[in-house]
Amino acid sequence: MERKWNKSSLMGWQFIAIPSALILLFSFYPMFQSLLLSFQSGKGTVYHYVGIDNYVRLFSDPMFKQAVLNTLLYLVVQVPIMLMLGMVIAHLLNNPQLRFKGFYRTAIFLPCVTSLVSYAVLFKSIFAVDGILNKMLLSVHMIQEPVAWLMDPVWARVVIIVAITWRWTGYNMIFYLSAMQNIDPSIYEAASIDGASKPRQFFSITIPMLKPILLFTAIISTNGTLQLFDEVVNITNGGPGNSTMTISQYIYNLSFVYTPNFGYAATVSYAIVFMVAVLALIQLKVGGEKR
Repeated sequence: MERKWNKSSLMGWQFIAIPSALILLFSFYPMFQSLLLSFQSGKGTVYHYVGIDNYVRLFSDPMFKQAVLNTLLYLVVQVPIMLMLGMVIAHLLNNPQLRFKGFYRTAIFLPCVTSLVSYAVLFKSIFAVDGILNKMLLSVHMIQEPVAWLMDPVWARVVIIVAITWRWTGYNMIFYLSAMQNIDPSIYEAASIDGASKPRQFFSITIPMLKPILLFTAIISTNGTLQLFDEVVNITNGGPGNSTMTISQYIYNLSFVYTPNFGYAATVSYAIVFMVAVLALIQLKVGGEKR
């Protein structure tokens, strides 16, 4: 029996050996190397050990502070809007009497699978000085002259927030909708018999029962926003005047646009890791189950 158990155990290790080795090689090894790199500095491939100087430099780097403020602005404004909007849309689409639900679900989820470059070009054309939005506003006399949306620091941030919300709301909506469909309808029937209105049922039944999904979507949305890169680079390229630049774009600039300093870029990367970990712990503490 012991020999048979050892044989089956060895067989199991054979199955997981190659995947485990690949994970160590392509995930954990680069993470460890980047951590070592964050304690080094230099131009190109010539590095020297600088201790925690790179981490101290973060607190006096105005560009890093600007990137952090921009990223946190997207996080604080866009994530709550996206999650609430996804929840409301999912609630509306969960109505069994609604017709053409398949069409609506597909249409709302479709932006998630849209090519990033295509949708960036779309938003740039919509919000261009001679774009369709300015033409519509001029035609109804809401503005007297075209607005340079992407050249104004405030409006450029608004465009980025609108673009992210448009693309990722449907992604969260799918999670909420699938969770709502697993709620026993008899719970709502009992609540209706007791006189609970539809809004009361939504806030007292639906939202509490979706707490794990809400926590999950909040964490992944927070992580995604802190690592925001593609939308900013393709729509505004961080402008005007770095007013929309995110931390991830700053890392890219440190590595490939400015004089390459991969050591300091790795340090900024671990600043994101720290923020993701702290915010995830806060969200788990606030939204997690009390044991």
